[in-house]
Amino acid sequence: MKLYMTESSGNAYKPRLLLEMLKVPYEKIILDTKNKENKQAPYLAINPRGQVPALEDEGHVFWDSTACLVYIARKHGGERWLPTDPAGLAEVTQWLALSNNELHYGLQWARGVNNKIKQGNVEEYQGYGKQGLAVLQGRLRNNDWLALGRPTIADLACYPYVSVSPEGGFKLDDYSAVQAWMKRVEALPGWVKRA
Repeated sequence: MKLYMTESSGNAYKPRLLLEMLKVPYEKIILDTKNKENKQAPYLAINPRGQVPALEDEGHVFWDSTACLVYIARKHGGERWLPTDPAGLAEVTQWLALSNNELHYGLQWARGVNNKIKQGNVEEYQGYGKQGLAVLQGRLRNNDWLALGRPTIADLACYPYVSVSPEGGFKLDDYSAVQAWMKRVEALPGWVKRA
């Protein structure tokens, strides 16, 4: 199994976390995005979007962090990380949607503007991010995990951009339940630090 990634990518960090937690052997293929290796023909043949991550395994190629998480969870994690029953699957999937919307377009894009790697309206992005953090806080006030009362790929999808959200101007002191949840994620067996 090969994971095409950069060390700094939150989206690549998501499947990397799951691979490490499940002790799945894989090869890291680090792309030089500063020199636009991800926009060159060889990588575009793997991921036509020219983004990280991409996952290659047994003749299959998947791009986008959600697709990678789903594949790894179903292939190596059984029902624990991504259930197949309709209600459980939907419960996890709604958090994947939050990670791909409010958390990405809010927390990550505000961080990108503040770190001068993206242009845009930081106030608008912070508004989306605050909405996402409020939803997380509401859920985590009375629940240890986002879905099913246990760690799932929902937690691994949402964690990466929340963990670096202060770089986007977000004060996590206002979200005590989110802070406690982050510590629970970081205490999971196999958790690895983002580079």
